[in-house]
Amino acid sequence: MRLAVELHGTRVGTIDGDARTFDFVPSPEAIERFGANSTILSVAIPLAPRQRRDHARRRRNWFAELLPEGSQYEHMLAQGHLIRGDTPAFLARYGRDVAGALQIWDLDDPTEPRSPGLRELSPPQVRRMLEDPVGSPLANEASTGKSSLGGVQPKIVLVRTPTGWAQAVGGQPTTHILKPQLGGTLGTVIFDEEFGSRLSRRMGLAAFGTTVADFDGLAALVVERYDRSDGTRVHQEDLSQALGAEHNEKYQEMGGVVSLRRIAEVLSQYASARDLHRLARMVVLSVAVGNLDMHTKNIALLHPSTGETLLAPAYDVAPQAHGPNDGRLALAVNGTYRHQEITRADLVAEFTSWGLRHAEQRTSDALDEIAAILDEETPLAGSFHGLLDEITSFVDNLRSGLPVGGAPR
Repeated sequence: MRLAVELHGTRVGTIDGDARTFDFVPSPEAIERFGANSTILSVAIPLAPRQRRDHARRRRNWFAELLPEGSQYEHMLAQGHLIRGDTPAFLARYGRDVAGALQIWDLDDPTEPRSPGLRELSPPQVRRMLEDPVGSPLANEASTGKSSLGGVQPKIVLVRTPTGWAQAVGGQPTTHILKPQLGGTLGTVIFDEEFGSRLSRRMGLAAFGTTVADFDGLAALVVERYDRSDGTRVHQEDLSQALGAEHNEKYQEMGGVVSLRRIAEVLSQYASARDLHRLARMVVLSVAVGNLDMHTKNIALLHPSTGETLLAPAYDVAPQAHGPNDGRLALAVNGTYRHQEITRADLVAEFTSWGLRHAEQRTSDALDEIAAILDEETPLAGSFHGLLDEITSFVDNLRSGLPVGGAPR
């Protein structure tokens, strides 16, 4: 199989080979436009005239990490009549609209290039898609859907139009992610995440919109895609891709491949000191609100066409400490995984290990800022009933030098 890989209007290379042996081969035109060893595609896959053979597995993993996870992946396999583990075949079917700005398609498919388009949807139709992950996984239409997006949580991707919502056809860039309200003890999740996203915006860690909307009686979290701007794609890679982590290795305890310090090292090498500071503020906010799921697929790098590398906005900042979980962080802070045991001293020690200057003052300033914001913001009706009090307690304990849970170690 031969797949074209396009970025910023240039075919940056091809994916050649079968499920077991495929590899990415940069194109001469990409090297000419962006420069030899450019990281415009990825810090893990520089556009080298000669690819390192010992990095072939990492390149395969990078493209595999564009695929969804869990039941969503299984439903898309069934829809596309695909075999589990065949990354090239999956991308040939769904690679026209993935996370970031890549467009991937089969060079030997006579129906390519596809003509992107829209199919207008009514609120009841949106609801049916939200409730039908088998028939419309990620809102892909059976024959013309071309969208893929990572993650486990149930969701669909749609296009917001001047008159409402539309299904993407033939690789049209989707603009929003919609997550339906779940049942039982998970019923507050979308409302809790809206509050976490609002705090992120107030701290300047994100700018994209996040609201809860009603679709024919079903509530859903509507998240503006930060990797889309005015209908165009913005390239990104997540830190699992950048660090070569596979599947559940996005959690530090699953093999020890990733850590906050390794993420900081990537930023120190490729980004700016300002982004290192932003990462620290993201960590403080996640600990403060009880976001246990700040793993390496929820932290990303942006790669604009100018060639810079930037830390992507904070996203999926969902308070979870009150939910049914083990209370452990996806990424340890100063070697500590249990959220209730984290202290301000742990935060400072973690940031100091990165080489972040003025770590003590930056940590205190971030906590003071969160405390001031909490005095002005209120969670939506539908959120966990004690959410504001819980987060306020976490922040007060951290500011006082106590563990998040309040009891001294």
